[in-house]
Amino acid sequence: MTKITRQEAIKVITLPALAAILAGGAITTAEAKSSKAAVKYQSKPKGSAKCSECRFFMAGKTKTAMGTCQIVDGSISPNGWCTAFTKK
Repeated sequence: MTKITRQEAIKVITLPALAAILAGGAITTAEAKSSKAAVKYQSKPKGSAKCSECRFFMAGKTKTAMGTCQIVDGSISPNGWCTAFTKK
């Protein structure tokens, strides 16, 4: 029978467990974006609330260009609005 060192035993036990934890964490943190329908997206503002004033909006190349959203899928108008609106 071959003897293994304590250091080798720790590696054999901890490395696969660590890999499983890291892989599981990557899967659970990658969340899908909401559909426009799910958040009732509209391409016009609701009162003074509009996407360009929302903390989740990522502007396009110009102020009037379509941008993106961190939580809503697809192209987003800077003048749009949805139920996920959160003032900056």
